Order: sequence, then structure tokens, then C-alpha cells
Amino acid sequence: FVSAEGHIVTNNHVIDNAVEITVLTDDGSTLEAELVGVDAETDLAVLKVTEPGTYSYVDFGSSKNLRRGDWVVAVGSPLGFSGTATAGIVSAVGKPGDIRRSQSYTDYLQIDAAINRGNSGGPTFDMNGRVVGVNTWIASTTGGSIGLGFAIPAELVDQVAQTLISNGKVSRGWLGVTIGSVDEN
Repeated sequence: FVSAEGHIVTNNHVIDNAVEITVLTDDGSTLEAELVGVDAETDLAVLKVTEPGTYSYVDFGSSKNLRRGDWVVAVGSPLGFSGTATAGIVSAVGKPGDIRRSQSYTDYLQIDAAINRGNSGGPTFDMNGRVVGVNTWIASTTGGSIGLGFAIPAELVDQVAQTLISNGKVSRGWLGVTIGSVDEN
């Protein structure tokens, strides 16, 4: 949860094409959730649980001060093992683009904390317990973690999440320009 009102941030690819969304909490409760909005370009989505209540939530920290070698913890549910935490270090900050797509609005945190299938959408914490990223993808030849995990930085996650909560979508300008060489002829 990222708000007391029941907002949850995850990856777009986790809920893409979902017909029904349920959230399983640490105490074993199952909560119905609705989709607030998605931003496919950053692979982020915001959900909101439909049951009224006040929810405990995490705080966003800053990824701007992270350095190579800083310790982080990635949390997720690989293979259905709920609430799994893996520790590692920040391997690189500001890795440009997503090699899986031609266009990316994200400069990733590269971490070596194990991110496996099922960790997507889970938080990456700093050693002060603040969310500094959202686990999103791995580079792997086997489909499992080989120490090349990537998280979306907290500042971008917070900005996109607040926009989705306010507007239900993210709008971006687009300038259609092609750069090429100019001949003198």
C-alpha cells in the first residue's frame, strides 16, 4: 500500500489483461481491488482496494542519493512464496532505457538482490525501510535471477502514481522529429 486509503502500486505487466483483481495481504486476507490507472510506458499501475478502511502503507524514499554498493532489499512473491525478501547491493544507478523496448521513460536502478518471476511490482527498500524502487524486470538467459535485476526509481514511481490517482492516466507530449544527415547537394 502507498496510501492509507488503500492505493497499491504494481507493474502494468502484472495486471495487464486482468478481468478481476484481488490482493492477498500479509495476514492472509483477500481484498478486492479496482484498477485506478496504468502507464504502460513506465510499466506502472495503481490499484485501489474497494473495501473501506485505513491501511498501513510504505513511504517513498529517494533513489537520487543511492550509490553503487549501497544495500537494498527486494520484496516479492516468487513462485507464490509470499513476502519473500532478498538482499543485495545497488550495482548501477541510472541505467538508461529498457533493452526490451525501443522507447523507455525510465532510468533504472540495477540491483543484484534476487528478483525472480513473481517479484515484479514489489518494493525495493533501502536500509532505512523506505521504498527506493519498484522491482520490474530481470535480464536473464535462464528466466531466473542471475543478479541482473532492475527497479523503477522511487521518484518516478511516486510521480506516476500520484498522476494516476489524480487523473487516471499519464499524458505526455510527443514531438515527431527524425534526425538524419544533410547532403550539400
